[in-house]
Amino acid sequence: MEKTLSFDLPVKKRRDGEYKIPSGEDIYTCFSSDFFLEDADPWRPEAWAMIKERHDCKFLIITKRIHRFTVGLPEDWCEGYENVTICSTVENQDRADFRLPILREAPIKHKMIICEPLLEKINLIDYLGDWVEEVVVGGESGNEARICDFEWVMDIQKQCLQKDVPFHFKQTGARFVKDGHLYRISRMLQHQQAVKAGIDYK
Repeated sequence: MEKTLSFDLPVKKRRDGEYKIPSGEDIYTCFSSDFFLEDADPWRPEAWAMIKERHDCKFLIITKRIHRFTVGLPEDWCEGYENVTICSTVENQDRADFRLPILREAPIKHKMIICEPLLEKINLIDYLGDWVEEVVVGGESGNEARICDFEWVMDIQKQCLQKDVPFHFKQTGARFVKDGHLYRISRMLQHQQAVKAGIDYK
């Protein structure tokens, strides 16, 4: 595992001394891997230092390793940095029951639940509350994508409505079942079809 050339992009500056990434930007962190990988333990202090320096930007971190969240936390983390949102993925009930209690109790100011790829019906009702800023749901993309059923999506949406938690249907995935019919949806249309469903709740 290696650092990419853009590892320190958040703190890189132009010739005029201004940051290359403008103030106020959302920075999607480590989306092609996982911020809490064991292999990244030696580099994470550098990443936290950049995140602290760029307090004028918001950092979104999605992880399936929320159980490793406390490894290498900065000494001044306390209850979390205001500019960091941590999102735990939960693709099925087993992972929801394992990861969400950890996320709920973790010292993090901004938390989201990401049900993507959604692989089965998930009961989140006991975990939803005002500590969750948003639940995002989406199917799986790619040639080997597993099925996402619209009934599962709507079930989570209803749970969010019941608990007054914002809900976002991000994408259908490549193999999407609705009313018992399997649709194969190209990547370029998966987000559009989710928007057309009109089921987001803010």
